[in-house]
Amino acid sequence: MGEVFAGRYELVDPIGRGGAGAVWRAWDHRRRRYVAAKVLRQSDAYALLRFVREQAVRIDHPHVLAPASWAADDDKVLFTMDLVRGGSLAHVIGDYGPLPPRLVCVLLDQLLAGLAAVHAEGLVHRDVKPANLLLEATGTGRPHLRLTDFGIAMRKGEPRLTETDHVVGTPGFFAPEQLDGAEPDFPADLYAAGLVGLYLLLGRQPDGQALAGHFAAQDTATAPAGVPEPLWQALRHLLHTDPQARFRTATAARKALASAVELLPGPPSGEEDEPVEIFDQIGPLPPGFGPNGPEDRRYGPEERYGPEGRQYGPKERYGPEGRQYGPEGRRYGSEERPYGPTPPEVPPAGTPTPPPTPYPPRPAGRHRRVSEPGRPEGIPVHYAPASALTGGGTASTSAPAPAPHPPPPGPAAPPAPGAPSPHRGTGPTLPYTTPRPTPPTAPPRPGPSPRTALAVVLLALLCFAIGFWALAQG
Repeated sequence: MGEVFAGRYELVDPIGRGGAGAVWRAWDHRRRRYVAAKVLRQSDAYALLRFVREQAVRIDHPHVLAPASWAADDDKVLFTMDLVRGGSLAHVIGDYGPLPPRLVCVLLDQLLAGLAAVHAEGLVHRDVKPANLLLEATGTGRPHLRLTDFGIAMRKGEPRLTETDHVVGTPGFFAPEQLDGAEPDFPADLYAAGLVGLYLLLGRQPDGQALAGHFAAQDTATAPAGVPEPLWQALRHLLHTDPQARFRTATAARKALASAVELLPGPPSGEEDEPVEIFDQIGPLPPGFGPNGPEDRRYGPEERYGPEGRQYGPKERYGPEGRQYGPEGRRYGSEERPYGPTPPEVPPAGTPTPPPTPYPPRPAGRHRRVSEPGRPEGIPVHYAPASALTGGGTASTSAPAPAPHPPPPGPAAPPAPGAPSPHRGTGPTLPYTTPRPTPPTAPPRPGPSPRTALAVVLLALLCFAIGFWALAQG
């Protein structure tokens, strides 16, 4: 297993190295996908400031590969971006040499589209070169280029992190005004894009001094060897030594390039351009990692991730139908756990159904509710054994005849001493509602009456008033 960075990114294997740090293939445990992680090699203030500038770039464009997130762990910092597997333009030139002009126009148009998005954000890339132009692994299909590495990019008007006589960038892809110490500007990126176009057409890095001499001789109308004439008419406005004579925007360069493509001659009759295949340059995953991330050694590939992409296999947690509960509503089906209620046996077809078993007769001596004639409604009745209803033996099932309505009761006479109570039990029956007891009243306090107390208060106020008047007069 690789090193887990900041509890989220697990470093898998290194896939590249740059001036500021190493690039790793990493597994993002939160988003569950592989990403490219650039780990900062140095931790001094200058490198950290470069890192902060680069990770702050947020450009959403199909031909720009900008940082997506960042993390810090102790003295290490990294930022992540999408994992691009097709390598760079330097790999393609190393495999195929000079590319067909029409393919060069496609790649150069995608580069200019990415530069247009970067310049729209006010950024100057300052390091456009083949190694910073990555390709998706599209095979023999249409290539997909992405501009990356914003380590020395800066916004127009921001203070520079280097001295005015120090040039930052890659030798061989400098604009002439950069060597003179001019402030970074958009035409410098366009000059580097023109050099990339010559690099793809020639299969080697262009000679900057020879190119400057070509423009100094005012022979810009003649295309160099190996460059088609229509395509040179677009490139020469990118490669002019005078920045004022270049295209001012990448969008204007794209329009001139589209016009040049229409004038390009096709391949000779009976011949076709060699297909250029952009294949995977990263390579297979190391042991311990799979397409779905790190493999847990506690589980095999079929136990942790089933064939349908589940966290567990089809026989470990879920039943054969993919349910968590069995068909009878049990927590686990019969195939998942050895216990559980056994389903009843189904008799074979044609077997006669036995008649239901009758209930046994009610035993004698069971208590039944009886009613007494003449008892007012609301008075509870008592219970008696069934044998008492019929004088012994089996209880009669016929209902008793209804009793005549009794006359209204008069004033109840007190029962004789020792006579049984008409209610169930022998104790007296309490009423359903008992009156709430009245709290005791406090005795009156001794003292003068309210009328006397009021007269005393008024007299005291009059005395206070007289006293204050006397003090005021003295």
